[in-house]
Amino acid sequence: MAIIRNIVLVHGGFVDGSGWQGVHEHLTADGYRVHVVQNPTLSLAGDVAATHRILDALDGPAVLVGHSYGGVVITEAGNHANVAALAYIAAFAPDAGESVDTLIADPPPGAPVPPILPPQDGFLFLDRSRFAESFAADLPAAQAAFMADSQVPWGVEALAGAVSAPAWRGKPAWYLVSTEDRMIPPPAQRAMAERTGATVSETPGSHSVYVSRPAVVADVIIQAAEGRNGNA
Repeated sequence: MAIIRNIVLVHGGFVDGSGWQGVHEHLTADGYRVHVVQNPTLSLAGDVAATHRILDALDGPAVLVGHSYGGVVITEAGNHANVAALAYIAAFAPDAGESVDTLIADPPPGAPVPPILPPQDGFLFLDRSRFAESFAADLPAAQAAFMADSQVPWGVEALAGAVSAPAWRGKPAWYLVSTEDRMIPPPAQRAMAERTGATVSETPGSHSVYVSRPAVVADVIIQAAEGRNGNA
């Protein structure tokens, strides 16, 4: 596997790229060149295009990292020639024809249901009063409250965006399961990780594990960059 020094981070729904700050700090301290995609989360096609603009400008191979819905984005965008490995952080990892919409359509019995409010003009928000318990239970209360109040509208079109050719079928993948996640149930995370053939790690954490445990997340990304225990 070629030496990888580029890392590209893709955020999920309801948030922006600033949540990657702690991960960015850990990776840059280790000498990696880190790029944060500010994907608008209006449509899957638009988010893939935003990711490709970053990948087009790189001078070598990259690990493409996605959190939550960002996993859908990297599954499609990861077919780019500059992507050498994929890292899923408590993320959706769809197969061909699947979207977030199809993956959450039939939750397992007893699984928590994310408090997504009915669409408003084609956009989705989480219930602010339940944001902390569902998305950020392991963050300080003030930080979780700020995230709830600064939500980015998530487009219904992005939710329904289906993957055409999953990049994990041809490229090595790593997956971090967040074992206290109340947005994507841990059993669903494990099942998606298994079918991708990913190297799997687990850590206690909420859906905001990329914010609350940046050192753990950075370590998984570094494993991908170094090709440790990959699936290809």
